[in-house]
Amino acid sequence: MAEIIKIYEENPSEKEIKKIVKVLRNGGLIIYPTDTVYGLGCDIKNSTALEKVARIKGIKLEKANFSFICEDLSNLSEYVAQINASTFKILKRNLPGPYTFILPGNNNLPSVFKKKKTVGIRVPDNSIAQAIVAELGNPIISTSIKDEDEVIEYTTDPELIKEKWDKLVDVVVDGGFGGNIASTIIDLTGDEPVLIREGKGSTEI
Repeated sequence: MAEIIKIYEENPSEKEIKKIVKVLRNGGLIIYPTDTVYGLGCDIKNSTALEKVARIKGIKLEKANFSFICEDLSNLSEYVAQINASTFKILKRNLPGPYTFILPGNNNLPSVFKKKKTVGIRVPDNSIAQAIVAELGNPIISTSIKDEDEVIEYTTDPELIKEKWDKLVDVVVDGGFGGNIASTIIDLTGDEPVLIREGKGSTEI
């Protein structure tokens, strides 16, 4: 049974954030709010948790395109290869924000992602997500929680999310109603930015 933890974005409770991070460190899965849709996440350094997320999504872990949720751009170099000044300017101008930027990965990627050449970086403009990552001390991997309903692509109500995901995750972080438009995905690995998916973020970067 998933525990539902209510947190207010204006002033995230330190006590509740610590509780969530303890779950992550113990290999637990969380559903949490971002500046776009609710995401399913786990500690990037816990391979058992990573396997669980991949199993839920019905994909092989080494083939998964999970986003890395970072607190800010300061820990970018941990998993991202050297990027040029113009790429960094784009990141700085648009993050935090509703974007996933595809960047070249480096050799520090967790062993399960070693074969991947690229990494999707997210810095959500959401104080709850940022507080969780800051307290954890490293990124969490994340994937949007899609809805099977053909009309509703993303569930926005934390109560309904808990009902559906109750047996699959350990914590549902209730940060209020979420959005229903996913992030804009832009590939920055080439000479020019390439739009992969249009979402909430403007494509004019």
